Amino acid sequence: MAFQGGMNEIMRQAARLQRKIEETKTKLKDTEITHTMSDGKISVVVTYGGKVGRITIDPAFLASEGLDMSLDAVVACTNGALEAADKAMSAELEKVTGGVKVPGMF
Repeated sequence: MAFQGGMNEIMRQAARLQRKIEETKTKLKDTEITHTMSDGKISVVVTYGGKVGRITIDPAFLASEGLDMSLDAVVACTNGALEAADKAMSAELEKVTGGVKVPGMF
């Protein structure tokens, strides 16, 4: 059973898929996700596009833990938020590709 359309059709389909991926990335890049730590005393909001939008620290946490520990927690929470946003974006892109991870496409 031979593939009808040949290499040109495969290239057209790949280009179409790439356009869909780029459209999805553009559409979702400003979608926000919130990550919290330390029983909600620190929260970080980031976008699927990897931009930090807002950081909130409970003043009581800052007072009790001190500046250095609080800053470490902020860094950890930010990294967690960025990782969650990356996973969420990947999950949305997998929907576009039908669950197939195409190397170099995202």
